[in-house]
Amino acid sequence: MNADPYAVSSRAPADRLWRRLAVPAGLFAVVAGAFAYVGAVDPNEPGHYPVCPLYRLTGLYCPGCGGLRSAHAFVRGDLLTAVHDNALAVAGYLGFAVLWTVWVVHEVRGRPMRMNLGPVPLWASGALVLLFTAVRNLPSGGWLHP
Repeated sequence: MNADPYAVSSRAPADRLWRRLAVPAGLFAVVAGAFAYVGAVDPNEPGHYPVCPLYRLTGLYCPGCGGLRSAHAFVRGDLLTAVHDNALAVAGYLGFAVLWTVWVVHEVRGRPMRMNLGPVPLWASGALVLLFTAVRNLPSGGWLHP
């Protein structure tokens, strides 16, 4: 006896929910795995991670310099050290967490999240990264050195 192909299953809404949450869950697993690895393998000890090529060639700190040390301190709960190593990275971690949470809430409610960023937020973000990079390389920006 064949089942009616048009019958509505009681599992259908739950199946659709898990299907909608697959990508956010996968992204969470990748990010959590990366943070777990950086939390376990100390970037403060030489030989575990490569040196920033910009810093190696020029002695200048790029916006990402200190990001691994910042992530290591963040995972271990040392927020002051994390901010000292790379304040912009900590803002990025927190921003990612907020956006990911909003994304999951939208998916659970069945309303896909749409982000329509205009040019102003993108230019402002670029200017912030450029300003952060410039200030951390000035003699007076030593407090932003990793």
